[in-house]
Amino acid sequence: MAKRTVIAEPDNGAVALETTDRASTSDGPIEGLMAEERRTQILQIVRTTGRAKVNELTHLFNTSAVTIRNDLNELHQRGLVVRSHGGAMLSDGILREPPVLERLKEHSDEKQRIGARAAALINDGETIILDSGTTTLEIARHLKKKQGLHVITNGVNIAVELLDARDVQTFIVGGTVRGESASISGRFSEEMFDQFSADKLFLSGAGCDLEFGVSGANLEETMVNRAMLRIAREIILVADASKFSKRGMTRIVPFSEVDIVISDTGLPEETRAKLSALGCNLILV
Repeated sequence: MAKRTVIAEPDNGAVALETTDRASTSDGPIEGLMAEERRTQILQIVRTTGRAKVNELTHLFNTSAVTIRNDLNELHQRGLVVRSHGGAMLSDGILREPPVLERLKEHSDEKQRIGARAAALINDGETIILDSGTTTLEIARHLKKKQGLHVITNGVNIAVELLDARDVQTFIVGGTVRGESASISGRFSEEMFDQFSADKLFLSGAGCDLEFGVSGANLEETMVNRAMLRIAREIILVADASKFSKRGMTRIVPFSEVDIVISDTGLPEETRAKLSALGCNLILV
């Protein structure tokens, strides 16, 4: 199993406006998290209005123009916004998080095959984590005949799916429910995951850019995903080929820390080769 290092950053619950002038290049974990919160809010502003100006953002966040320019440059490098004179505008490549009911219809055949193959890797008596994705929901649908299985999840949809699984014990963490993703997130969720230990983590993620890593579209959910990483012995990514052309706002884990990738046969040959070079065991269905 590949060695992994996970940076545990504190969570402050709901995202609040940053009012302190902190440099975005600070090395401290608290300052780093605050920068990510500010960038998340800047991205939300750009998504809502189509653009944002440096002078407006400096007043809104009560920080320096240098800090805001650094934020915009970082978002530009991630492909989330396009830098323009005096600010930034919306990029066509920004990863948006569609509602869970909409995502259930996307690439459903591929997700079903991936879910079935992933379930075959799970042994009776193991403790596993399923994140709140729609692909992990397909895994849950294949677990009902397992014996002595323990499932930990932050997915409301997954917990509901396993209600009639007699020999599967399901643990759902507490916290704030996000209707868009049928997930639970927040500080309580992170703290609860820290009380467990798991054999395998099945992670879906919102984007799978090979350079940036597995990423999420929501900062709070990303923090919960990182808590999952801290307690899992093996990390298994389940993602259809379409996700490998997307990049989310916040990185969950680099591919060098992922043990197994399960995807579909539509994955390009170049991507397959890069995943193997990064040390991932690739399974295609």
